[in-house]
Order: sequence, then structure tokens, then C-alpha cells
Amino acid sequence: MNRALAATADPAAHQATDDLDLAVRLLAGTPTHEGRDPALLRRWAEAATAFGAALEPGPCRARIVERADGLEELLLARYTSRPATVEIYTDTVDRAERLIDELGWRAWYPVGSVRAAALAHESAHEHFHHKETRTALKEAIGHTALRLGRLRVLAHVAGAEEIAAHAYARTVCGLGRSPLLLTAALAAAVGAPRREN
Repeated sequence: MNRALAATADPAAHQATDDLDLAVRLLAGTPTHEGRDPALLRRWAEAATAFGAALEPGPCRARIVERADGLEELLLARYTSRPATVEIYTDTVDRAERLIDELGWRAWYPVGSVRAAALAHESAHEHFHHKETRTALKEAIGHTALRLGRLRVLAHVAGAEEIAAHAYARTVCGLGRSPLLLTAALAAAVGAPRREN
């Protein structure tokens, strides 16, 4: 989970930020993008979002393992390729579900949608382990690493796969807002200093 999304300690403050701005913020907080033109980051975020939303839905073929130790590291889920496994962090999923109720966001994130979106998100990462999908995303973004006459080598854009995976999860799960909003709010809620009563 990208802590750069938690620009404020108030989880509800993110509600006013639209999903594309959250995606731009994710890119801006990703190493290698410091100082890049915000308009360029916005174009990349738009392209990655459109790409993820258009990915063909399909079942997650990875083995699914539930764990209960993700909250401290702000992990909802994680995909590993060898062997293909999705780890779902039940403590973080439960905290996210409670946060949705606390913030009154149920219309955007129905009960059970956090786990479903986390699984869909990691399923998208599974897609990105195939060269054709990675190449198609690079083509959609169109960032040139090298040009020699007619030869053009496309570059990987750090953070683009993450944005595409969030867009895929939103589309597949029919969510009212991107999981990026929930991610930002959760990072703020968990990272905020605890109040003494």
C-alpha cells in the first residue's frame, strides 16, 4: 500500500479527491517520478486506468492463502509468482470494512467488497506476469525510453501496473469508487496517531 496516498491523517479528507487525482498522487509518490511534470503523470494515470478497466475479467488462478498479519505493514493482499499465490490479509480487510462503515461509504463499497477487490487487484497483477499484457500496458502509456530513427523502445512506468490493477478491481467488482480511495483512507486511519481516551 503506497503511503504517499495518505497525505492527511484524516481518512475522510480523501473523499473529495477524485480517483484520477489519487492515481496521479500515487505516481508522484513513486520513486523515479520525482520532479516529473504533473500533466505527464496525469496522462500516464489516465492511460493506466483505462487499460486496467478494459482488461478482460477472469478468475484468479493463483492459490489463495489467508493471513492475519498485514495491518502493521498496510497490506490488504499480495501476489507472488513462484508459486502463483495471493495472500489475503484478513486483519487489514476487516479494518477496511469497519472504516467503510465509519466513513459512511457503503454505497461505494458493499459488504464483502474489500476482499473481492483485493483478490481482483492481485488477479490483475497475475495478468501482468504475462509479457503480452505488460507490453500492451507500455503501448497504452506510450512512454519512450529510447528512440533511434524509426526504432522506439517503450519504457516501464513505475506505478502504472498498480493503477491499472485498482481500475481492474473497481470495474470487475462494480465499485462506486476506486479502491485507491479506500487505500488512501486506510493508510491515513492506520497511520494516524492513536488518541488516548
